[in-house]
Amino acid sequence: MTGPELLVLWDIDNTLISARGFGGLMYREAFRAAFGRELNGPVDLGGRTELDIIAELLGQHGIEHTEEAAQLLANALANSFEGRRAELPGHGEVLPGALRALEHFANDPRVHQGVLTANLPSVARIKLEEFGLAHLVDWDVSAFGDDHADRAELVTFARARARHIRPFTDDEVVLIGDTPHDVHAAVTSGVRLVAVATGRSSAEDLRAAGARAVLDDLSDLEELIRQVWRTAAQGNRTA
Repeated sequence: MTGPELLVLWDIDNTLISARGFGGLMYREAFRAAFGRELNGPVDLGGRTELDIIAELLGQHGIEHTEEAAQLLANALANSFEGRRAELPGHGEVLPGALRALEHFANDPRVHQGVLTANLPSVARIKLEEFGLAHLVDWDVSAFGDDHADRAELVTFARARARHIRPFTDDEVVLIGDTPHDVHAAVTSGVRLVAVATGRSSAEDLRAAGARAVLDDLSDLEELIRQVWRTAAQGNRTA
């Protein structure tokens, strides 16, 4: 292996795959299973960690936010996804360019590729397994929505898990995601970012949140590669 190494961390929902409301459906089923009542109102997923979402839902429904209550809902959510995993492909798709991009970086020995996702670990695996992508990421250098409520803190978990390879500096960690929460995570933790406007946030929204490198989607592999390998010396610590 020659040259620099990178730790590339992918968001999942609306970056690699689209599941078109399946997550909200699973939350409703899980809430019913956990507490025997219906979940009221919409569920705002949008790049927020499961810990953050669960805390909000408990508060909105007058349920004391204890560790036991949060774990009860998290377990029910995982069970809902497991029980209905076969339905996932019918609700969504692999987004344009995602498979080719994952395959490219998985085959580059300089790149250690994981996920940095708001999902629970089991849910993240189910999603990528059902869409045929799970074998392309290293789950041992990844971070998940039950590691911390603040997405920015997930970067610390992923870097700690990658220390068996070696410590990665700020400029050697690249997040790829589609929401202002991904932008916040990169800016706050000091690592680099490639934002993609494949979710609810437009390119303008992502730039307004602080992203400097923004792609319409992952279809242009050459441009994605160029942005991933850009260095801070080129004046773009969050790109």
